[in-house]
Amino acid sequence: MAAAMVIAMVIDAALGWPAAIFQRIGHPVTWLGRLINIIDVRWNVAGDSFRLRRAKGVVALLAVVAAAAVPAMVIQLLLPPTIIGTVLMGVLAWPLVASRSLYHHVAAVVVPLGNGDLAGARSAVAMIVGRDTDKLDEAGVARAAIESLAENASDGVVAPIFWGVLLGLPGIAGYKAINTLDSMIGHRTSRHEAFGWASARVDDVVNFVPARLTALLFVLVSRRPLDTMSLALRDARHHRSPNAGWPEAAMAGALGTRLSGPRTYHDRTADEPWLNEGGHDASREDIWKALRLYQFALLLLTTICVSVALVVGR
Repeated sequence: MAAAMVIAMVIDAALGWPAAIFQRIGHPVTWLGRLINIIDVRWNVAGDSFRLRRAKGVVALLAVVAAAAVPAMVIQLLLPPTIIGTVLMGVLAWPLVASRSLYHHVAAVVVPLGNGDLAGARSAVAMIVGRDTDKLDEAGVARAAIESLAENASDGVVAPIFWGVLLGLPGIAGYKAINTLDSMIGHRTSRHEAFGWASARVDDVVNFVPARLTALLFVLVSRRPLDTMSLALRDARHHRSPNAGWPEAAMAGALGTRLSGPRTYHDRTADEPWLNEGGHDASREDIWKALRLYQFALLLLTTICVSVALVVGR
């Protein structure tokens, strides 16, 4: 299964998810999103009790994960146990890896910053972060882009590959279902605090190891691995998320810049602590450095998967 994940990563790095395919059939994550939205509208009833909405959220989680993982399991069982089956598994896993699209979304922030177009940079970074971006200065925009790159390197690339290596197609499909559930309903809002509780908790569990693995990849490809590791171990626990703090703190240490800190969500200010508080403010150049670090981390991840495939023979 590690070999299939290598194939998926190579195809994604080369092609991403072509616009022509997206226009015709969409994308597996958008299919999941439509299913989750339908369930949210029909099952998450405001008049229900907190306990009932939480129970329905558990059922919703199980239903969506089953809708993704069960067909993937059937397909995997039908694949021949040969190199052809491995290649087919890699092709089927390809849409669930998002390394190329993540790179381009973050790189899109750099161009307007370089042209002095702060409004354009804010619009570009708003595509990949949930915070309000209207009042961000250049450092705030760069910081948001780098944080998104670090966190989504875990959620969008390392975690899917990790679960794909362990469990094959059902693993990578089930993970994407959980992650999509969390992004859509796993919020502490009046509507989703109860209904999205299970999805948020399970997402924390399935990302526990991948988040720390992503941090380790950043540490190993950084210029100062011991200092970067020390900072990650010190600051990761200060983050509001039990997982996102690890890749973000490692990225902050590798770049020597400070990340996280106060930010605004829908007119609500979150007074988040800094990661690497003594570091310099993020800049356009730091985004490029972060993207290079990301590329080296993916190369290392691919090398690890190739090594696993050679050892276990699949």
